[in-house]
Amino acid sequence: MKRKWEERVKKVEELAAYYERNPLPPVYTPKLSKPFLPSSVWKIFCRQAEAFNYVKTCKEDVHVFALEKNTQSGQRFYLVTTYKELWFYYTIGYKTSLMHCYEVIPEKEACKLYFDLEFYKPANPGVDGKSMVVKLIELVSQKLKELYDVSCSAKDVLNLDSSTDEKFSRHLIFLPQKTAFKDNIHVGNFVRSILQPAMRLLKSKAAVVTPEGGAGDVLQCSAKAAGLEGSLTNLAAVEDASEGRAAIAHETKDTETSHQGENSEFAFLIVNGKDGDKQLFVDLGVYTKNRNFRMYKSSKAGKNVILKIAEDNQFVPHCEENVSLEEAYFLSSLICNIRMRDDTHVLSSAFPEERRTSAILNRETPRSSRDPMEGYQESPYPEIDHFVRSLVNKDGVQGGIRRWNYFSLEEILVYDISGYRWCENIGRAHKSNNIMILVDLKKEVWYQKCHDPVCREQNFKSQSFPLPPRLCLPFLFKEEEECALVDERGNSEEKPEPHSKALDLSESSVSLEKSFLWSDSEWDNASDDACFLEATDDVELAEAADDSLNEAMEEIPDEVLLEALGQQDPCAEGGR
Repeated sequence: MKRKWEERVKKVEELAAYYERNPLPPVYTPKLSKPFLPSSVWKIFCRQAEAFNYVKTCKEDVHVFALEKNTQSGQRFYLVTTYKELWFYYTIGYKTSLMHCYEVIPEKEACKLYFDLEFYKPANPGVDGKSMVVKLIELVSQKLKELYDVSCSAKDVLNLDSSTDEKFSRHLIFLPQKTAFKDNIHVGNFVRSILQPAMRLLKSKAAVVTPEGGAGDVLQCSAKAAGLEGSLTNLAAVEDASEGRAAIAHETKDTETSHQGENSEFAFLIVNGKDGDKQLFVDLGVYTKNRNFRMYKSSKAGKNVILKIAEDNQFVPHCEENVSLEEAYFLSSLICNIRMRDDTHVLSSAFPEERRTSAILNRETPRSSRDPMEGYQESPYPEIDHFVRSLVNKDGVQGGIRRWNYFSLEEILVYDISGYRWCENIGRAHKSNNIMILVDLKKEVWYQKCHDPVCREQNFKSQSFPLPPRLCLPFLFKEEEECALVDERGNSEEKPEPHSKALDLSESSVSLEKSFLWSDSEWDNASDDACFLEATDDVELAEAADDSLNEAMEEIPDEVLLEALGQQDPCAEGGR
């Protein structure tokens, strides 16, 4: 017995001596099971911005991923780790907590060309999704060759599938060698530019003039279909209304015919939406800043359909040392997994329409004055915050404000809403994309816009509703006047009757005019007239400047709103 005890003591002493020679580090950094893998970095944040800030402090090659936890609220957490470590835990041991994982595509970071394709099968009977994918790959490969001299084929495109009996859904990742786009905004510009004929064709198909529609309906549809510039008011100023409608309808028909003849090869890209409306096969809403893009082998929260290799996929990745075929597919599917070399061809695309919008927005306006205020907590207008919350907390739905942005030049508050997705455009709640509530402080109205790409494509903006009187300036001024009637001792003065108030005002105006205009002790007549004329000129100039500014300023485009909101959790737009 004594001998066994002495052996135990000896082992403890040897262990103590070992740890004296090799002390534990102050911060424990575990490594994965294989010695060639990097040090472990596994940090989870509640906010995306915090995750990106942490990435800047890391020496390791780490990236940000979004973990979807709650499909109802859209809540996501943000994981910072390396590709290797994520794959290790993605497939071994922690799969249940990583089932709904999204890659966060950082702004201004080089990335691959990618597409999100989908359509609702019951609304498109007989449509062959596979053949549409083949045609799209051929079209994009042709444009890459024409515009950038980049060779690409179906063997260079990773084809991922998450289709169901109800929905056709694919992700395409183009992987031509030694090629990358400057960032995903440039990817979006490229995609929109090559799909312009399809978008024109889509608008012409949507521009259907019904017999019930009035003159305004005809003009609006015609202007959309033909892409006409100028106001509808000018178009409506035709001497004879019926002749004007006939002329516009004829012009629209000619335009549609020319578009259809010119763009018939793009007709395969137009499908029926779930509600019967026409829409593009390509989702144009996935090219926003800090976008969440669903990863290979992940499903959306609340669903068990994972993103897997499509049956008709022709891409086979090259497997490096110590990398399995499955891991090679995973690494190839990551949009930002790019090895930049000296011979890497970085592609860029500036979309003319966005340049035009940017020029309008920045006309004679310093950039600093256009940068919006933003935040997650209370805005500078807490009363309006409370009102907006009341709009999205009703009918048993508990909505909230995810983030606010304030555009000071336009005096518009933009609220990014979470948990409440009712859209006036479709007459129901969106399934995955959230909405925005915009409050125009100048006009004292509020209205709704959407993150949904279809609504944005239609330039949808709900009707404007007046703000409650208690939030408007006249009401606030009235309160201020009433407060002014209370003297310093807190006693209320007697309010004059309306007729006596008008009399007193006119009399006081006369006395003020006499004392101001005819006081020879301060002004002589000549100098007084000159000052009066100068003041009048100043007022007229100010009014003219204000009018010209109002005419020059246009409504804040959706691109600018989304850019401002892009800093926050992108799940507001619905991760793909």
